[in-house]
Amino acid sequence: MSGSKEAVRVGLIGYGYAGKTFHAPNIRAVPNLPLTVVGSSKRDVLAVDIPEAIVCAPEEVPTHPDVDLVVIATPNDSHFPLAAAAMRAGKDVVIDKPFTVTLAEARELQKIAVDTGRLLSVFHNRRWDSEILATKAVLESGALGQVTHYECHMDRYRPNVRKRWREDPGPGAGLWFDLGPHLIDAALYLFGLPHSVSATIRTMRPGGLTDDYAHVQLFYDKMNVILNATIVAAKGGPRSVVHGMAGTWMKYGLDVQEAQLVSGMPPTDPRFGVDPDPGLLFDGATGTRTEISAPPSNQSLYYASIRDAILSGHPAEIPARDAVAVMAILETTFKSAAEGRVLPLSLTQEERAAWS
Repeated sequence: MSGSKEAVRVGLIGYGYAGKTFHAPNIRAVPNLPLTVVGSSKRDVLAVDIPEAIVCAPEEVPTHPDVDLVVIATPNDSHFPLAAAAMRAGKDVVIDKPFTVTLAEARELQKIAVDTGRLLSVFHNRRWDSEILATKAVLESGALGQVTHYECHMDRYRPNVRKRWREDPGPGAGLWFDLGPHLIDAALYLFGLPHSVSATIRTMRPGGLTDDYAHVQLFYDKMNVILNATIVAAKGGPRSVVHGMAGTWMKYGLDVQEAQLVSGMPPTDPRFGVDPDPGLLFDGATGTRTEISAPPSNQSLYYASIRDAILSGHPAEIPARDAVAVMAILETTFKSAAEGRVLPLSLTQEERAAWS
């Protein structure tokens, strides 16, 4: 246990879009999870946004004496060294997606967590989106019968290339490194490990320097999964579709949490996470269409689970096992796209057994 019996003190590294929009408000919404330290150069902004926090250089947070849990929301290639330093300093760690930039780094972090006895988790926050909650609920209801097909899209319309690290060549850059972990984790959460992978990953926009389109298939024994991400879709179809022997379910519309957080609405607001777009269930035998309201969503529940795991000494709800599996699939998709063929997952027998 890193924290006191009453609270777990958090040090957040990075106050860019992810740190400011997702991590800080979700952490601050959870009781007994005080955000005590922020590693950032944005002192003036933080003096207004989080006046109670100590502001220091990012590299100071992993060893800061007022921190029990280090949350890393920095550029992707910095995740590994910051997390390793924090765990070796006796801190528990949460890393924003993607967990690392290579599978080898993911495995090494998992080993360090075991060796040091620290909690290590990845912020796969979409598990608490209304779309994923609704998909999970309809699967568990049995209304679809045996599932044969799952498809999930994260499509955007940004036709102009921008000057930012995600769109410049480098480790962990590109659209698939940005959105792929969300989509892959959703498939793992809903269906477990696939046995093989096929991918097309391309750069579509003129002047683009990194990938901005991905079409990925995950193969299971009795079903297939399609994951799609593009940055040149002005109008798309449903975000999620599930076909089964007894019917079909689909969900339109974005989860509302990001827009609400950007607007300044806290996760404690009763309007937070209320999705206006119901899911649609189509009965296979009759064609009857039924609207099903999506469950309210709240990603701060991720941080509540992290607090509870640390204070109780229990494993994290999203353990390093999941992060390693996502990185294995992500790395295999890039290899599949480069070689133009279906590939098995590059997981060891021990890593596969952890999913049994």
